Amino acid sequence: MSTEPLPSVAPEVLAEAVEGLSARLRKKLDAAVADCAAGTPAAERAADGAVTLRFGEDAVVTLRPGPAGAVTAAEQASCSCLLAPRCLHRAAVLGAAPLADPAPEPESVADAPAGGAPDTPDTPDAPAPDTPPGGTGVPLGPGAASGGEGVEPAVALTPAQVRAASALWQAAAEALAAGATAGGAVVQAELLRAAHTARVAGLPRAEAAALRVVRGLRAARERSGAHRLADLTAAFRELLRTAAVLASGAADPAAAGTARRPYRPGGSLRVLGLCREPVLSATGYGGVVTHLLAADGAHHSVSDVRPGGLARAKGAGSASVALGGAVLDHAGLARGGLRIVGATVSADGRLGAGRGVRATPLRGAPWTEEPAAALFSRPAAEAVAAQLAAAEGLGPDTAAPALLGCDVTVVGAAGEDLLVRETRADGEAGPLLRLRAAHPHPGLPHRDNLRRIAERPGLALRVLGRPDLDRAATLRPLAVGPVPGAPYTLQLPEEWLGRADLGYDRLQGSHFPPPSAAPEPVAAPGPGPAAAADPLADSPLWRVRRLLESGVAGGRRAVAESARGSEPAAAYGPLRRAGFTTAAELATALAAEADRRPRDVFGRLTDPSADGYARAWLAAAVHLAAAERSLVAASWV
Repeated sequence: MSTEPLPSVAPEVLAEAVEGLSARLRKKLDAAVADCAAGTPAAERAADGAVTLRFGEDAVVTLRPGPAGAVTAAEQASCSCLLAPRCLHRAAVLGAAPLADPAPEPESVADAPAGGAPDTPDTPDAPAPDTPPGGTGVPLGPGAASGGEGVEPAVALTPAQVRAASALWQAAAEALAAGATAGGAVVQAELLRAAHTARVAGLPRAEAAALRVVRGLRAARERSGAHRLADLTAAFRELLRTAAVLASGAADPAAAGTARRPYRPGGSLRVLGLCREPVLSATGYGGVVTHLLAADGAHHSVSDVRPGGLARAKGAGSASVALGGAVLDHAGLARGGLRIVGATVSADGRLGAGRGVRATPLRGAPWTEEPAAALFSRPAAEAVAAQLAAAEGLGPDTAAPALLGCDVTVVGAAGEDLLVRETRADGEAGPLLRLRAAHPHPGLPHRDNLRRIAERPGLALRVLGRPDLDRAATLRPLAVGPVPGAPYTLQLPEEWLGRADLGYDRLQGSHFPPPSAAPEPVAAPGPGPAAAADPLADSPLWRVRRLLESGVAGGRRAVAESARGSEPAAAYGPLRRAGFTTAAELATALAAEADRRPRDVFGRLTDPSADGYARAWLAAAVHLAAAERSLVAASWV
């Protein structure tokens, strides 16, 4: 099925259309949306950009998107039937259309990001910990609303923000209890209405988390190839946790997030290129991010991300850099540098392209020279431990993992991944690492480059990438280069300045040393590839993960099934024997709460609220995430 001919629709427009339907029409909405998404009726685009769908002689739905290409107002969607605008035809077409991203706030020229990349709400994966609303739940971590000794009380949010967060919590709890199988258009509309209320109240982080859940529910119900149950589970965890923090009434205002990233004056900067990274999103955006490094070791970036998909991502790698009049493309910037006067810098290091910014190209520096050499100077385990510690302290403003560098020796292939062993400066053998493609799309050269490298065991590599903090000892490589002084390493062209961008450059046979130069295979100290321990995969935490994911897929009823009979005691015994006592108790409590449906003498539910179930699910999900993160940190040692 495809909704490509349909313009995107603002979430509040869809929520309003579903709210106007009668109870009888709501029961038919899911089937009508599925028919529209499957192309029945077919969409026709007029010369003026309007899209029409004909449901017979007397019912024609017309969508007239605005200048941005999205339907952002109710009057832009009309139907010719007698029940309009409270008709099933109009709501079904709006429900089949893709969701539009929230419109960014007006932005001054001085604050515009380089390359014109649209600013999006801050949506990290780990909002500030707290206790969910509803009273005495399991504490979700430090910094709870109740405070503690030596902890300064947090500044309260406004009453409107607290009410909006509470409404979002209730909508999210009902969606979780329904699960993906029952999370149809009506459930999604309730989430969208609560998300819009959160945006109006100034809670863009909560709104973005809700939109991710709705998109995940849509993908699950459409059986889309992009759907991953683990991603939808993480989206529910983030939404519930964000809403819980904000609904507590005592969260720091920073937990609300920002609708756009403010830029601050950065003075004069001298930055050198590190590598390019293609960007390809599921919502149709494509482009490039060029990573830069300042003389003091601060990380910066220049992005160029726009609608366009794969073609845009591939072409942006050699597109011109729109920054201060510099005559340079992203390929040249990744191996060159800039001297910037009047720079503006966002909180995450992105460089702005305001009127007062002036940039002059500089000669690039290889990774063997400072400041890039510092990235490869310490063991990867120390760098990952520092990032994990920083992520815990950042709370709601946690950013994506920073880049780290290390020298490795190729061991061999492991499916689509590449196994390498870190080689440390002191001569000691480091841990066995897994290099996984930074982007799995077959149209990008990540996987092909890793396959070519895997064919040469013993090859010495210098790798620059981003650690995957959700997987054991996994690095997402962005660029590779030769190891200085190594006899069996890459032989890259001089103009590449000693590194290859895995998302844009394609490694050829001439870039590798001859097979005759390969070293004799020597048994490396430590466990081999087949015997390498994976603390995350070997732990029994998968039992908790399966319980949580079954709740997301099948709803409360699926979790309740596991609480019946003697299965829970047998299922969570391995958790207790492995030392995960808290995980076992939280999983048992979740299954019991899911099966708790008290009824009166007439068989009616006395407590139909999903609040208690959502609190139990969130407590288990947050604990599981923390336990898995600890195991990931241990895998790098």
